[in-house]
Amino acid sequence: MPHEFEFSTETNAKGQTVHLAQLKGSTAGRFVVGIRAKYDGSNFGLMSDPKSKDPAFTYKDFTALHGFWAIFIHPTAMAEAAGRYSTINTYDRAFFTWGFMQFAAHVPNGDFVKFFRKLLSFANAADYFPKLALKDGHIHFKNSNGTLDILEDTDSSQKLMEYLNPTVKEVEKQELVCAARMVHWANNDPNHRMQMVQSGIDLYRRNMGTYDTWYGLNGAPAKVCLVICDIHHQGRAKKVAVKAALNTGGDWAKAYENLLAIGQDDYPSRIKTIGTTIADLEAKGLMAKTWNRAKKEFV
Repeated sequence: MPHEFEFSTETNAKGQTVHLAQLKGSTAGRFVVGIRAKYDGSNFGLMSDPKSKDPAFTYKDFTALHGFWAIFIHPTAMAEAAGRYSTINTYDRAFFTWGFMQFAAHVPNGDFVKFFRKLLSFANAADYFPKLALKDGHIHFKNSNGTLDILEDTDSSQKLMEYLNPTVKEVEKQELVCAARMVHWANNDPNHRMQMVQSGIDLYRRNMGTYDTWYGLNGAPAKVCLVICDIHHQGRAKKVAVKAALNTGGDWAKAYENLLAIGQDDYPSRIKTIGTTIADLEAKGLMAKTWNRAKKEFV
């Protein structure tokens, strides 16, 4: 049976509207879907509670399965969402951004779309999204007459965005329903969380091959590669700035300092989190690897 939710609101100590949901027929209590947030003057949507106690990613849970790659994505996971799987925002141009790596729905065939396709292949997908289906590798909406309408392809994910969140002008019922489904799914199904980790690692694996082609990273320390991945994942700089930061005559320590300085004025909190998280991993002896082009792996 498809899951259905009952919704309610309350006001927190900051005067913000908190949207909550409860699974119908469940003895479990209400859970926070998100806090109504204003963005860029006129946009309204959901953001996650920064003090949420929802399950959070830790590399220690995944090193047995994924090795160093679980460690490699950890700083970005901490910077994006303090590692929380159920982190959401629905107020900006992406319409729907999800998870500890903040996969964004507005990119055709991008990280969110690829992740969501995987979710829809799960046996319990119909419990959460009964009107969505995969056909020919793409996400479709199932009409009442049995026909299918494609929601995303290699050129656009606009229809999928609008299915998940009709507009960014207000918090709408459809937006709440889809957000509640995702939050509940992530918090209650370890397979959802495992896929999020897998998708995050797959993303950074692919990206490392691209960035090695761009920047010549064979032999580069893992921490240098990590900051490059995080810069492009967030989009805080373009290739020219990264190339300038790497132009140190082979001085990787200086290159690392230069890369961390990129975006410092606009994103000091994020960069501090990246730097301190990497330093903690280094202190534990967990970052002492370099990129090997031939193996496409850290060694």
